[in-house]
Amino acid sequence: MQPIRQGDVILLPAQQAEGKKLPHLTLAEGEVTGHAHRISKGEAELLERDGTLYLRVLSKEAILTHEEHKQISIPQGNWMVRIQREYEPAGWRYVAD
Repeated sequence: MQPIRQGDVILLPAQQAEGKKLPHLTLAEGEVTGHAHRISKGEAELLERDGTLYLRVLSKEAILTHEEHKQISIPQGNWMVRIQREYEPAGWRYVAD
């Protein structure tokens, strides 16, 4: 599996997804726009462990949506959820979406 990117969110293949199951499927909320990257179709679980989110897609695929980006199909499997960072002269910062 290859990494999957939607805006400032990147999903990296993970060997396993463990942690506390969260009661929602929102991977990230926009700090600037209030929009959200969320699973809108398919069976999936979002887990949190030590401040890192993991997405477990249980169905053949799940659909990741966002108000300003094209929807993306996420294949079945385990994924680590990361927010992309960018470099500025003052240092690294998370990309704001």
